[in-house]
Amino acid sequence: MELQFRNDGLGCLREAVWEVKNEEQTQEVKLPDTMPDIGKVLGSWGQVLLRGKEWRGSGMSVSGGVMAWVLYLPEGETEPRSVEAWIPFSIRWDFPQTDRDGAIMAEALIKSIDARSVSARKLMVRSVVSVAGCALVPTVAELFTPDSVPEDVYLRSFTYPMLIPSESGEKTFDLDEELLLPAGCQNARRLLHFSMDPEITDQKLMADKVVFRGVAHIHALCKCEDGILKSCHLEIPFSQYGDLEREYDPNAVARIVPSVTNLDMELQENGMLRIKAGLVGQYVIYQQKQVTVVQDAYSPHRSVKLHTTQLQLPSVLEQKQEHIQAEQLLEGITGELVDVFCVAEQPRLDRRGEGVDVELPGAFQALFYDAEGNLSSGSVRYTQQRRMDMPGDVKLTATCHIMGLPQGDVGMDGIRMWQDMSLNTTVTAEAGMEMVTGLEIGEVTPPAADRPSLILRRVGEESLWEMAKHYGSTEDAIRSANGLTDDPTPGQILIIPVA
Repeated sequence: MELQFRNDGLGCLREAVWEVKNEEQTQEVKLPDTMPDIGKVLGSWGQVLLRGKEWRGSGMSVSGGVMAWVLYLPEGETEPRSVEAWIPFSIRWDFPQTDRDGAIMAEALIKSIDARSVSARKLMVRSVVSVAGCALVPTVAELFTPDSVPEDVYLRSFTYPMLIPSESGEKTFDLDEELLLPAGCQNARRLLHFSMDPEITDQKLMADKVVFRGVAHIHALCKCEDGILKSCHLEIPFSQYGDLEREYDPNAVARIVPSVTNLDMELQENGMLRIKAGLVGQYVIYQQKQVTVVQDAYSPHRSVKLHTTQLQLPSVLEQKQEHIQAEQLLEGITGELVDVFCVAEQPRLDRRGEGVDVELPGAFQALFYDAEGNLSSGSVRYTQQRRMDMPGDVKLTATCHIMGLPQGDVGMDGIRMWQDMSLNTTVTAEAGMEMVTGLEIGEVTPPAADRPSLILRRVGEESLWEMAKHYGSTEDAIRSANGLTDDPTPGQILIIPVA
């Protein structure tokens, strides 16, 4: 007799690719005729904008650009000038052909940005963008469940709590605000560079909606009326929600990745800063499921042949967000600190034995007035190290997100700079698990005449299930005969009733 299990398809998102890619681009920038010749390049800054994502069947692409600013001192002058540039990027990931389009998650960071003069009228600006790209394909995983089996056929089932990616999407929104500049920047006359870093502070699921709140951290470097440079920090709170395809229970969770898609700032005559920005909250919804899988079967009275397959169900074992602080000292600098800029790379992962070394590299740049009152700059790299213990049969992915704005102060030994960040890690199961999909059950056969009714067996490495299957008994019968309430201890003698 053949017994086919019922296939209860489980909708989920399968990861087609997850990979960090870097792209370096250079842009030649000519000075406008109205600007003086370049004497000394002081520093460069950038804001990455995520403009587009495209699915192409056998791959995906993410595009955008870096809004770049270069600050320089003209030849023979002390008043700095700022030059703007737009550096586009486009990165492609390849993966096996898919039957339907999926969703793209992208987290972009500026890995580095620098500039140099190639002539008195020309700059060469170089930026490196680091993007963690993930392609999620909607699929239906096969999950086999028995409808009914004969009473003398015993099934060994395991129930696993799984966090399964179920839905992905994004919520786009705009910010249009006028904010009062801080007291020290009220007489600002020009913006030399600006940036925005969105941070999600709270998120939850409400039936068929994902709701999130956050703060857009604003940073701007201003040239004031007296020619002095000052930086200012501002914040814009935001609250948004996105409609989901279905309702989720309270155990479901969301992961939201915010990105800036467009940004413009303008000084107003009344001491206000006008900010126009486009943002997107990319999200993945994970559903908590108790998944029951039949992994073995037998009968004491008849032959049982198993039909099996591998359960290929994307399962998140752990998601974690760790707050870290990158810190570094620019030694030997005294004077007045004007501005701090931080760039961060996506984490580098190196598996070693039963663990993964996580490296978080990046760099700080400081703009300051030295002890003689001259405007100058300096940079220094940093590296954060983490060790994460985990078995070799799981996969770790990690991304870094800058939180808030970089800070700094001047001490006796130099300029100390620091930046808050979040290290976001996801641990997923790599290998599938054996799953019974059906049984071939033979006819009942009478036991042999010389078959004993009881067997004494010393407990070794075999489980109760394995002993019951081997000797034609049942787990319940063995427990009852030996008065067991827990698993037996190694070396214990057990009475095994034979059916």
